[in-house]
Amino acid sequence: MTFICDISFKEKVNIFSFEYLKCILFVVELNDDSYIFTKKLYSKLITTSHILEDFLDFHGAKKNKEWIFYRELSATIRHLALACYSQRHILNRFKFYFFENTRYDTFKLEALDTLKILQEAIKLAAPVILEEARRLEIKLPDRGYDLSFFPGISSIQQLDHNIDDFNSKAQQRENLTRISSEFLEVVKDFEQFAFYERYDLKTINTLVPDQFNEVIIRRYEMLIHNIQSSFDSYVVNTKSSSQNLILEQLRSHFSIVFHLLQVAGSLLHFYERHLHDIGFKDVYKNVSESLSNLIDPDVVLDRAINFCLYYAWKFLSSGKAVALKILNENMETSTIEVGIPKDRGFHSRPSLLVAKIVQHYGGEVKMLVNSDIFDASSVLDIQWAGGKIKKEEIETVRFKGDIRALKDIKILSSVNYGEDLMGKGIPLPRELSYLC
Repeated sequence: MTFICDISFKEKVNIFSFEYLKCILFVVELNDDSYIFTKKLYSKLITTSHILEDFLDFHGAKKNKEWIFYRELSATIRHLALACYSQRHILNRFKFYFFENTRYDTFKLEALDTLKILQEAIKLAAPVILEEARRLEIKLPDRGYDLSFFPGISSIQQLDHNIDDFNSKAQQRENLTRISSEFLEVVKDFEQFAFYERYDLKTINTLVPDQFNEVIIRRYEMLIHNIQSSFDSYVVNTKSSSQNLILEQLRSHFSIVFHLLQVAGSLLHFYERHLHDIGFKDVYKNVSESLSNLIDPDVVLDRAINFCLYYAWKFLSSGKAVALKILNENMETSTIEVGIPKDRGFHSRPSLLVAKIVQHYGGEVKMLVNSDIFDASSVLDIQWAGGKIKKEEIETVRFKGDIRALKDIKILSSVNYGEDLMGKGIPLPRELSYLC
């Protein structure tokens, strides 16, 4: 079977450019500065620029002096439109999100400003695209799309919530325990990138791409997406459920962080692949400089870091409290009694390993020493308990709480908490490999 077509490249580039250029003409012909692009317009820009970019890449435009700039402009539109689509989605859906006891008026204003900034970048690129198309003798459509072709997504009514599903309570609790734990693990892992005051541009340029880059952000985007997908697939959220509000709060945190990371990923990809100078040959440098003169790299980086990642961490932080509450309300609990680390008691290593087990699962676990109660997620608390144990010559203690953590603490106690009688570390069982 052959896929060779007898239509020339010049003929086909007109075909693959037509709808794309019709969108670009629509943007150029707009004379209303207050108009906010709709999701349908962004979707059309994404699909038409993507298929054109694929067509150009198939024919080697990335390595052709005549066509590389036209190709790079299509990539510019695609990644800016991808960022804008997710940003517009956040603004469209924000009134449906639930965030307890927190006002996000500043966020909403900044989200709209960010969308306008990125939209303006598309508007700046549009006339340059038409000029480049004319230079390449690509046939332009007679006119752009009509405004009515790109309606907004909302209407004057919402459909009734009239489907209620039901799960067994045990299954629901198991699913919520797992999903909350996974979310808390992401929050803990993302904390290394947390910042509480906006970075200046000089600092941002030292962080990107070495510490913040597309690959890192896409990883967290996928982790959050997987958690949200699991929630939507396995957690029953009914209109009549008394648990409905807090579940909506949890999902709201998943959703907004996911879309903020989508925006950040698109912007960082655009910066790293199309604006960042990494020592390419002169022709590529010239194209990169032309794009940088058109789309300010500092603005792209500022919005990716000081808006997207700044607020992603804020929402992850506030979501942590919601996830902990859901986890502790739904996890299966129990109590175990285990021995004390032989000879040396709960000094640094055993205390650290126990605390790491509890932190790994995220659920509450208490250490019970006679009538005293200690926080088993705190190394300091466990060592404090160790002093009491040694002083009173206590031989066993109890742990009460998350059954998953208790199971691993029992395994740890069976190997004398990971050390020999001299206090030296020994290999841990395979079930505890996450502690290594």
